[in-house]
Amino acid sequence: MSRIRRIAHFGQQVWLDNLSRELLHSGKLQRWIDEDAIAGVTSNPAIFFNAIRQDAHYQADLVQLKACEPDPERRFERLVLPDIQAACDLLRPRHEASDGDQGYVSFEVSPQLAQDAAGTLAAARRLWAAIDRSNAMIKIPATRACLPAIRDSIAEGININVTLMFSPRHLEGVFAACLDGLNARHAAGRPLEGVRSVASCFLSRVDSLIDPQLPQAAAALRGQIAIASARVAYATWQETFSGDGFAALKAAGARAPSCLWASTGTKNPAYSDVRYVEQLIGPDTVNTVPDATLAAFADHGEAAASLTRDLDEAVRQLSDLAALGFDLDDLGEQLQQDGLRQFDEAYAKLLQRVG
Repeated sequence: MSRIRRIAHFGQQVWLDNLSRELLHSGKLQRWIDEDAIAGVTSNPAIFFNAIRQDAHYQADLVQLKACEPDPERRFERLVLPDIQAACDLLRPRHEASDGDQGYVSFEVSPQLAQDAAGTLAAARRLWAAIDRSNAMIKIPATRACLPAIRDSIAEGININVTLMFSPRHLEGVFAACLDGLNARHAAGRPLEGVRSVASCFLSRVDSLIDPQLPQAAAALRGQIAIASARVAYATWQETFSGDGFAALKAAGARAPSCLWASTGTKNPAYSDVRYVEQLIGPDTVNTVPDATLAAFADHGEAAASLTRDLDEAVRQLSDLAALGFDLDDLGEQLQQDGLRQFDEAYAKLLQRVG
């Protein structure tokens, strides 16, 4: 059995953090699904910029679209949404066999809408209808402005992947928005089965920001804060969705939003290249893994139940960080703004590429 496939034995799904026409046409994505139990796919503007720049499969279609689609954003969507649909179709057997728990493919709304709830909701509706697959997910950023769009999308039955989450404040806001959306849908008499959401907590960027700022006396905290934050986030998830507050929705068929670990490629070469996978394996979670990290885990990763390990130590580490004057909520806002800027830049380059 492959090392990657073993992760599923501990209740965690592994999603590929990449998509291109080459992955689809070569059969590589299908092999990962078949051999390694890859249970989903995510995409973003940077991923599609690289795909379109490097993958010759797009060029003929792009020439045709330039002749008939004047708007660069719509041209981009018409170019890549068939890839999203094709990936959804490859994963449909897994989606159906898991009763809708697995097999999702994510596509992101324009990052230019990150402070526009109405525009984000309109884009989510349009993209959901255009993809027309029950195992699609629309990615919406966890900005304060977009929380209403997350709530309303779920209330309308749109599957949502909430992205760019970095802090306890982000987690609290997103969980509340998801609950409000499910409650609104239930109150309206609409079915809750089949509505799925994930809350994407970004990890390695947290350590990359905090590590250089730690004093030598706190060197033991270097490389520990992202994993500690994820373990505490999971404990918060358990507390939020295992009690009476979610019981009625669960009885009516609702699924809680799953914690998803994102940004799991190791950025610091001093750390293990599989640390953000090995140390966060646990039930009812997802890990989105880039190609290089997936290959590294396939070579030498070890699957074990690790997510709930040393929770008390994780709480202590976060307390020690706070005692040093670090505020995870403030740092999370900085990281989210940095992430939005990076996605904006990638999206601008993407539209220039297809234009």
